[in-house]
Amino acid sequence: MTGSAVPRRMLGRELKKLREQSGVSAVVAAEAIEVSPQTLWRMESGQQGPKLKELYIKVLCEMYSAPADLTEALVGLIAETKKPGWWHSFADAVPADTDMFIGLEEAASRLTTFQLALIPGLLQTPDYRRAVHWIEFPSRPTTEIEPLIELHSRRVASLTDGWRSVQLEALVCESALRNQIGGPGVMEEQLIHLADVVAAQNISIRIVPQQVTGNLGLITGSFVLMEFPARSNTRLSEPPVVYVQGYTGALYLDQESEIKQYRQAIGQIKRVALDEKRSRSLLLDVAREYQA
Repeated sequence: MTGSAVPRRMLGRELKKLREQSGVSAVVAAEAIEVSPQTLWRMESGQQGPKLKELYIKVLCEMYSAPADLTEALVGLIAETKKPGWWHSFADAVPADTDMFIGLEEAASRLTTFQLALIPGLLQTPDYRRAVHWIEFPSRPTTEIEPLIELHSRRVASLTDGWRSVQLEALVCESALRNQIGGPGVMEEQLIHLADVVAAQNISIRIVPQQVTGNLGLITGSFVLMEFPARSNTRLSEPPVVYVQGYTGALYLDQESEIKQYRQAIGQIKRVALDEKRSRSLLLDVAREYQA
């Protein structure tokens, strides 16, 4: 179950496209369904909050002269927006921006992540993840941290339990292997875990060694490119999204020019990264350093 994030984005994106193509202003469209322009903006941007009603969609589609089959498809998305994802049971512990990210992550068929300083989230061990949370929230009680660890474990399980098909390609700077998160014991376990999971057919891990020159990732910073399976109605398929996490918020980039630029960056980073075999050897070498 992917939750409401993706269908909300699909519905909002198509409503905005129809409105702009028809030449109807946001103010006029908002008045037609008796909501504020701000609420309409939230609907069109696929954000949580606004209540989506079948009547709203039908009124707007009629105003925009949308084809009957497209109107029917958009109305059908409303039911999907109301389906909670499994992670909604952790609502008290999950910030709103994280809810959006997990929803997109769960719906993706391919994830390409580049990380400068930390191990990619879906490849972190529980102890490593716990140490990251303690760094970020040093004053939080354990009772608030442990639900986050359980949530993370559920996300990780989706990679290997076989209930959905997803490919993960991780490009990781060597500095992430050497930043001591949680101490030597935690790091040794983490790196051995990485060396083990590369055996999975749907996971690829490649390390960018510190001594290389021309690593464009130093400019881009860490990011995740999420790609999604096609829907039967290709017009409603979710386009690729680049997620860029910041200390005070996150960016979701989905413009075609932005995606193209990040794809080019991935290509350049791959050119300076070690292949999978040499990456695994480096992981084990650094793990032995921690053991010593």
